[in-house]
Amino acid sequence: MTRRKLTSDEIDLWRKVAKQAERLHPEIPQTVHPTTLPKPKPTKSPKARIETFELGQTVPAKSTRHSLKPSVTEGLRASPVQMDTKAFGRMKRGKLKPEGKLDLHGMRMNAAHPALVRFVLSAQAQGKRLVLVITGKGKDRDEPGPIPTPRGVLRNQVPHWLSIPPLAQAVLQVTPAHISHGGDGAYYVYLRRAR
Repeated sequence: MTRRKLTSDEIDLWRKVAKQAERLHPEIPQTVHPTTLPKPKPTKSPKARIETFELGQTVPAKSTRHSLKPSVTEGLRASPVQMDTKAFGRMKRGKLKPEGKLDLHGMRMNAAHPALVRFVLSAQAQGKRLVLVITGKGKDRDEPGPIPTPRGVLRNQVPHWLSIPPLAQAVLQVTPAHISHGGDGAYYVYLRRAR
């Protein structure tokens, strides 16, 4: 925007007003206040670089999956080792032979729980250290609903039963069995020494 020049009438009017006006600070000499300020020089600002935009450039390459609760076997594999690490490694490789075996195939929960309690406590009383509990892998549901349900009721319930009283004080370590002893359908139960 360009400034227009003042007319002679406007200049005369301004001089009359300036003569009648009183100064705010008369003690300050007139020479301190500059009559005109130098005209500011415009600085050239760098041109803004506009980066090209492509549709979908910020979308992650792979869609992230929902993190569901890990399965019981994954949770047991991730749990810390409570027993001797050398024996634990041999047990996971299937080199240790279980001293007892309980097969819960076809049992319902109300029959399987007392059988498991009786078996584990009697095995500990006999001085056994490693027993095998076979639960089976479980059947798939006929209709998979919107809520994911774990496969195999006993397979998911047995580790819970082994972690609560009366079995918690008898059990030192629970881990999924080696493929030669049943794989994901069985659990190694390492027992504490009876005292």
